[in-house]
Amino acid sequence: VEKKNAGVGINAVIINGLYVNPLIELLKTTETGSIVLMASYDEASSKLNDEARELILNLGSSFVKSLGFRDNWIFVGGKGAEVNKTFEKHMKHDPQNNKYEFWPELIDLTGCIPKYPN
Repeated sequence: VEKKNAGVGINAVIINGLYVNPLIELLKTTETGSIVLMASYDEASSKLNDEARELILNLGSSFVKSLGFRDNWIFVGGKGAEVNKTFEKHMKHDPQNNKYEFWPELIDLTGCIPKYPN
C-alpha cells in the first residue's frame, strides 16, 4: 500500500520476506525518476519469481536473473535510469570458498548516484 509519506531524512521500506507480491506491487508503483536501493540479507533469491526479477531487471540490474541461494547482492538503480547509471555488485555463494562458513564475503558499494535527466 502506497502511503505517500516519504520525505527528507531516512526512508525505509520493510517487506515480508515470505511473500513476493508486496515487492512486486512496490516496484510496479515506483514512479519514474525514483532511485531504488536493494540488498540481499541471508537468502534473497528463493522467493523471487520471474515477474519480480523482470521488474528489478527493468530498474537496471545485471545480476538479478542469476541471483542464487545465499548470494550476496547489492544494487542501486531506478525507474527510468539507463543501465550504465546503476551500481551493482554480486558475489556467488560457494560452500568451498565462502569467507564466513555458510555465506560469501561481504560486499561494499560506493559511488555517486547521477542525477536523472528531466
